[in-house]
Amino acid sequence: MGRHSLPDADRAGTADPRIRARRRNVALATALVVTVAGGTAAALHGSLFSLGGSCRDDAVHIAVTASPDIAPALRAAAADARAKNVTADGRCLDVSVSARESYEVADALRSGKKSEAQVWVPDSDAWVQRVTGTSAATQVTSLGNVASSPVGVAMVPSAARVLGWPTKTYSWTELAGTALRDKGLSLGATDPARSSTGLLALARLSAAASRVKGGDVQAAAMVKTLARHTSDDDAKLLDSLPRDSSGPARSDSRRNQALILSEQAAFAHNTAADGDDDLDLFYPTDGAPLLDYPYTLVDESDLSTDESRAALRFMTLLAEAAPRQFLRKSGFRTDAESPSDTLVTEAGGRYPQPYAHLLAEPSSKDVLQEALGMWTITMESARITTVVDASSSMAEPLPGGHRSRMDVTKESLLQALATFTSEDEIGLWKFSTKLDGHKDYRVLVPTERLGDVKGTRTQREKLASAFRSLKPVPHGATGLYDTTLAAYKAAVASYAKGRFNALVVLTDGVNQDPGSISRSDLVTELQKLADPERPVPLIAIAVGPDSDQREVDQIARATGGSGQRVNEPSQIHAAMLRAITAAGTVTPN
Repeated sequence: MGRHSLPDADRAGTADPRIRARRRNVALATALVVTVAGGTAAALHGSLFSLGGSCRDDAVHIAVTASPDIAPALRAAAADARAKNVTADGRCLDVSVSARESYEVADALRSGKKSEAQVWVPDSDAWVQRVTGTSAATQVTSLGNVASSPVGVAMVPSAARVLGWPTKTYSWTELAGTALRDKGLSLGATDPARSSTGLLALARLSAAASRVKGGDVQAAAMVKTLARHTSDDDAKLLDSLPRDSSGPARSDSRRNQALILSEQAAFAHNTAADGDDDLDLFYPTDGAPLLDYPYTLVDESDLSTDESRAALRFMTLLAEAAPRQFLRKSGFRTDAESPSDTLVTEAGGRYPQPYAHLLAEPSSKDVLQEALGMWTITMESARITTVVDASSSMAEPLPGGHRSRMDVTKESLLQALATFTSEDEIGLWKFSTKLDGHKDYRVLVPTERLGDVKGTRTQREKLASAFRSLKPVPHGATGLYDTTLAAYKAAVASYAKGRFNALVVLTDGVNQDPGSISRSDLVTELQKLADPERPVPLIAIAVGPDSDQREVDQIARATGGSGQRVNEPSQIHAAMLRAITAAGTVTPN
């Protein structure tokens, strides 16, 4: 950031002071830029960035890639800047804005691909987090937010009136629960793997459900319901509404009467010249997640001084009165908690709907990964073999209680089992040392479809019984390496096309079998077995204070998986969901 400097402190900042107070403070970022730049006093007093006048030199070209919903407003602001001869360092500011889905840009940047754009404006900071969490990714630097839009539930008027809109208010789980119970009210959403709106809502639903007894099962049911009515983007989602207001159209089970939608998308639909019936918008009482549109520099170290300063100029320009009007006219908030009455009304909101009640903090990266993990195993049937450490150390009690590591591990496995469908294939191994002759492992339940029936019991019932009967082996050591290799060979050999295939290994210690394969040889063998065309990521979960996350992570990454560390077994389920998400984005070493 050393080459940057910004003049006119009263112009600096973001279009939304409340967003920056809750997330990144652009004024602070700007101050940092000025501080580290050094020697900027002359620039500050010399109208470095001026409005008006003619362009004396050639223009500075800046390419911006933006989320399709905000791209038109940014394009209008850029055209206005050209018309008014806005300059940076005496050179015209020439900004071009292209629209591209945020997930597509994030995927490209995560893979390390170079971008032709100097600035990226996705619809959510969640995509920036996704890029910055990968070491091989192209560098991105988020400086602040240019606009915002809360996420709520939009309904056709007939459905909204049945639910008591606008007087009656609902929480997220109440709105989703209504859709689950009422067969005449189908709830549509955008794909959380592709859409911030779908992802943020899913994370909120999952978090809310997790606070009640049986919440994991309830959350899984919600995900399954949403999965049946999912669209790739807002345009396709809005196309799923009834074609007209006739009775047959309203009762068509293929059509959605309710949509998880941003306020801006509802505004755009309702104000469209050729739009159908206006939607009514519910704002959940437990807080609306926010699309926050972070202004992000791409590969900053490769930008020239002119490009860096021009990119910063365009950011500060968007905080000024005239450009903010373009954002407001497109349905975006420039003050998150104090939107205009016109915006809320046009989007379908009415008092006393809590349209200013936003989440105090955005969902963390871990929470978003867990939500995506649940989505992955719901949308794509899974084939997962679980390998559980049964060494004697699993009998040790957890701090502050009487339950052992194994007791809580079993509870967590049963909890995870409840979230899988009858189509999923799950199996169970346990390991210690010399459990079966010279083998350190034993297959307790072969990996098969949970709904299959053999004898008098289903596969699910057999697994539940096997989980409950797991016991630590007295004086048993940890035969981690040989077990991992054998289980991975079996998982690769039984690969099921069209499913999410994975091997999950849970251990509370390091390898204690002196006669086993070495760690380096194990990694080499796993790399040979891993096939990108038939991916079987190893998800290794290190449980407790005696485990070594670096070791399990090194082993897992050889297959395109990842190693997770949990402080206690009760965190296993969440760790599995995070790892399932990560498995789709990690390349075997």
